[in-house]
Amino acid sequence: MVSGGQSPRANADEQLRRLGIELPPPPTPFGTYVEAVQSGRLLFLSGMVPVVGHEPQFIGRVGGELTVEAGYAAARTACLSGLAAIRSHLGSLNRVSRILKLGVFIATQGDFREHPKVADGASELLLAIFGPERLPTRIVLGMASIPLGMPIELELLLEIDT
Repeated sequence: MVSGGQSPRANADEQLRRLGIELPPPPTPFGTYVEAVQSGRLLFLSGMVPVVGHEPQFIGRVGGELTVEAGYAAARTACLSGLAAIRSHLGSLNRVSRILKLGVFIATQGDFREHPKVADGASELLLAIFGPERLPTRIVLGMASIPLGMPIELELLLEIDT
């Protein structure tokens, strides 16, 4: 079943507009690496963190300084940065034929167990923009820390139209 009236290959850029979502500026590296590498029809993104304009929007661990709801928002923000990187590299989100994998790494406190609820901040955004046909596989992991004290880092692997 297709949600939101989208066709299997709905226009992702138009869907962003319909949802009233404005992408942030494309992220810039915090070190010596590039944000995206294309190999054939595959696009690999570097770890996407919840930043806007190179400024962290969330600091802390989920289940400690941050609630599950803040973690969800941080995952959504990191995903928006990923979408901005994709559009910067490809020129349009419409070139994404499939999102193959979403990795969600969450800095957590102690015995935190609500990882899937946090990761849904990214997954639900991808679903709203690309539809269920392009929803990726997913891995969600908790860890002690993420660079710069941020709570989330996302990994995205995509198949693109050439």
